[in-house]
Amino acid sequence: MRRRLAAWRAQVRQAPPLPRVALLWLLVAQVLVIAPHLRHLPLWISGLWLVCAAWRVQVLRMRAGFPGAWSKAAMVLAAAAGVYSAHGSLFGLEAGRALLLATFVLKLVELKTRRDGQVAILLGFIAVGVGYLFDDSLPAALYSLLAVLALLAALLGLQTSPLVERPWPTLRLALLLVLQAAPLALLLFLLVPRLEPLWRLPQNGLQARSGLSESMAPGEIAELGLSDALVLRARFEGPPPPRAQLYWRALTYEAFDGQRWSQLPEAAWSDTPRWQPRGPRLDYSIVLEPSGRPWLPALDSAYSAQAEIRQKGDFRLEHARPVEQRLLYTLQSWPEARREAAGSPRLAAALQLPASGNPRARAWAARLRAQHGDDPQALAAALLGYFAEQSFAYTLRPTPAAGDSIDHFLFDSRRGFCAHYAGAMAFVLRAAGVASRVVAGYQGGEVNPDGQHVLVHQFDAHAWVEYWQPGFGWRSVDPTFQVAPARIELGLEQALPEGEAFLAETPLSALRYRHVAWLNELRLSWDALNHAWQRQVLGYRGDTQMQLLRRLFGDLQHGQLAALILGGTLAVLALLALLLLKPWRVERDGQRRLYRRFERLLARQRLYRAPGEGPRDFAERAARALPAQAAAILAFAQAFEAQRYAAAPRSAVTLRQRLDELRRSLRRVGRA
Repeated sequence: MRRRLAAWRAQVRQAPPLPRVALLWLLVAQVLVIAPHLRHLPLWISGLWLVCAAWRVQVLRMRAGFPGAWSKAAMVLAAAAGVYSAHGSLFGLEAGRALLLATFVLKLVELKTRRDGQVAILLGFIAVGVGYLFDDSLPAALYSLLAVLALLAALLGLQTSPLVERPWPTLRLALLLVLQAAPLALLLFLLVPRLEPLWRLPQNGLQARSGLSESMAPGEIAELGLSDALVLRARFEGPPPPRAQLYWRALTYEAFDGQRWSQLPEAAWSDTPRWQPRGPRLDYSIVLEPSGRPWLPALDSAYSAQAEIRQKGDFRLEHARPVEQRLLYTLQSWPEARREAAGSPRLAAALQLPASGNPRARAWAARLRAQHGDDPQALAAALLGYFAEQSFAYTLRPTPAAGDSIDHFLFDSRRGFCAHYAGAMAFVLRAAGVASRVVAGYQGGEVNPDGQHVLVHQFDAHAWVEYWQPGFGWRSVDPTFQVAPARIELGLEQALPEGEAFLAETPLSALRYRHVAWLNELRLSWDALNHAWQRQVLGYRGDTQMQLLRRLFGDLQHGQLAALILGGTLAVLALLALLLLKPWRVERDGQRRLYRRFERLLARQRLYRAPGEGPRDFAERAARALPAQAAAILAFAQAFEAQRYAAAPRSAVTLRQRLDELRRSLRRVGRA
């Protein structure tokens, strides 16, 4: 055991040192790899990199030595303790990322040989891949190419002489390799079968997410009116519908406790809603931004053929898992569909009210019922007329109310956001005996003419009302339209009263400067590029691939397409092997070929011939490192020199015999 350890240490000491060019590009690569993660990493990791980088540079300048084993162990334990202190665990995505990057940094202080450099570069490539788990946007993808180029330059730098100091040739070669690999990468991306993942990583649950929630107080939706965060991009087959018809249902609030509207527990409803498609059909697809929630905004009434998407009993769509990454889904909607015209099991829930509270609204509902009878449509029209005729105001800054909030809004302040109007109307309808509920989602959107898609932001958050009419089913009405029609037809920016600025809390948002033509065109062009990235690259799934292949090769069966893909992939790999191996350039010099085998045999023992080192010098150095095989090593070298440089007759048989003797000697030591 001691002999083996001593031999291994001798091999490490004699291994080729790390070239300066490789170290330089590795330092650059570490900066590029770590930079995108800085916002989410403990601050001490940045300090750790500065210390390790400075230490390694001092080692290169021969002003410091490498840390010992105990020092390295202490640094690793300290890094693990720091990650645990910051994240409360050593497991999970956030903690795993921090551990990986800390390991990547610590590797600097033990970079002695080319093998150490290869390990560090491999860690860098893994860290680049991990970055896509947190940000898969187009800017992040373009940025990652810089890190990949630096890592490739470092990898190429490992093959250079330790004395080479010019870094730019390795960078140019790395760029050339990337350009050469791009066509093959594109071909493999298009043709290699898109398989569903066999497992899923636990997603980060600590990121703050804005958006709708499972319950709603009127002021909370008003807060979304201050956010410019993107919710979704929708692309229609054909021209998009007018803005006033874009009601994106996300949630249905059926329970009311006097202050908040909320969803009913899903366990109480296992029914699939009954509805009949009518009128024109809309075909479209949506790229939804991460929300951490399972619900999927869609136009009524929506259907998706994707197995992981299900329509719930209140007509909302829900994904099988919370949406933690951008999601592409395709839909069909029938805005004029009849929904549960014959009755609904949810009608009792849609009549529920607290036992007391808001007495003025209840009394008014009783008078309306006495005046209009049991006609839900007439009652709804009376309420809409009341909002249109009275001095109601649409605002993001409603007057706060305590206690009977519905009474205060309807008869005192008369100032509110969409949720105030929807909540008050649903309450009065219920008090008058009409089943009703509040629907929350988004209304409208901005059409991007460059990409022919609709952009929906958080400030488009909206609430409206559904009530049930016998023989017709659920009807949708929007009381906000009676007060602020500009909000529905033109958007929030045009509906705000004087004195309330659009996106007042985000003064640097580009959406505030849509009146500046060149800036707005630049914003929309960049958005169209991002949308194409998300649809064509991130959204390239198995069904999309199958459609592309059928367009290219006709209507083939799945088995035929699979055989075509497999055959094409093998053909590409075979062509690549021919280009790389170049069998037509097989070396005809038998002596040199056998000497290369000799070099490879010693390379397995971590003995590498240095650039410019002669066969005799290399053999003598190898003999000193492997004393048990010294005789076999020197015998081969002497036979090679005699045939190559002296007058001895050329005999490949003799060289093969010497090489076989060396191989057997190494095997005996290995077995021992």
